[in-house]
Amino acid sequence: MTHVLLLNATYEPLRVITWQRAIRLLTLGKVEVVEETDQEIRSVSFVIRLPSIVRLLRLIRLRRRPLKFSRQNIYLRDNFRCQYCGVRVSSQELNLDHVIPRSLGGKTSWENIVTCCVSCNVRKGGNRPVAVGMRLISQPVKPDRLPGLAITISLKNAPDSWRDYLYWNVELET
Repeated sequence: MTHVLLLNATYEPLRVITWQRAIRLLTLGKVEVVEETDQEIRSVSFVIRLPSIVRLLRLIRLRRRPLKFSRQNIYLRDNFRCQYCGVRVSSQELNLDHVIPRSLGGKTSWENIVTCCVSCNVRKGGNRPVAVGMRLISQPVKPDRLPGLAITISLKNAPDSWRDYLYWNVELET
């Protein structure tokens, strides 16, 4: 299955689409081909090379959706790290912890929930972190946006032609 990288009119990556959708957008005059592959599609009357990257001809302004309070978004905010000991673990090994326990009046909100490993969660129990000699690595806040959510691509499987368009937030080497 060949996938195509869809760019905004500003060459900013938007998403990955199927080659069929890319051909549809091309025939409707909504995109232009930036890069092609070596593969071809043949019909009775014409031959077209499969696009690898297409760019929208009109700018799409991305709407900011309200950030959902969810387990996955908290994991992303805290970078899959225990906020007490700093150990980075998989999501299966992480717990959500109320900094101020609900039994002591703590709320379930962005500002009171952090990720923590199982051992730190057991150690803290139903206490405040200060009461058991623990402290937070960073204070929990509601983020404006989460990093890396706009487009997620495995660079191991991404074609080489995409690489120039995927590194928008990386400092260039001199």
